[in-house]
Amino acid sequence: MSLEVNKAFAAVLTAGIAFMVAGLVGETVVHPHRLDKPAITIEGVGQQAAAPADSAPALEPVEPLLAAASADTGKQVAGRLCASCHSFEQGGANKVGPNLYGVLGNHHAHLDNFNYSPAMKALSDKPWDYAALNEFLAGPARAIKGTRMAFAGIRDVKQRADVIAYLRSLDANPKPLP
Repeated sequence: MSLEVNKAFAAVLTAGIAFMVAGLVGETVVHPHRLDKPAITIEGVGQQAAAPADSAPALEPVEPLLAAASADTGKQVAGRLCASCHSFEQGGANKVGPNLYGVLGNHHAHLDNFNYSPAMKALSDKPWDYAALNEFLAGPARAIKGTRMAFAGIRDVKQRADVIAYLRSLDANPKPLP
């Protein structure tokens, strides 16, 4: 019985060695010639590939949706997507990200007790208005190059409007709608 097991292992080992040797012989015998340009060109493909990678589609504005946006839905979305890194209570502690109470209308890097990225600190004189929040929530890394925020963003403009409506409600004097 043990001889049968040995024969099986020997067969697998011999096959592996045979394939390895065949591969080595094939690589030394055959030298493929790489073409300088493709042999077949497809019209239109080259023009699309030449387009710059930064030409992202235009971001849909959120301002028209804010009047109908739901702060309650935004609270749920923010609780699901943002609460693991941010707190929302007035005077709440910072987590991995800063507390977001009163962020709308306030300037970038608005908390003195949080260590913002240099990219965010560079924008400390710029306010968080509706358009800036929309752009940042759509894709933080695209909106502010060099941000430490590792979040892909919210694709749906309606969800972004709801989150912005929620952030607007986190203020003693909410900013007027545009």
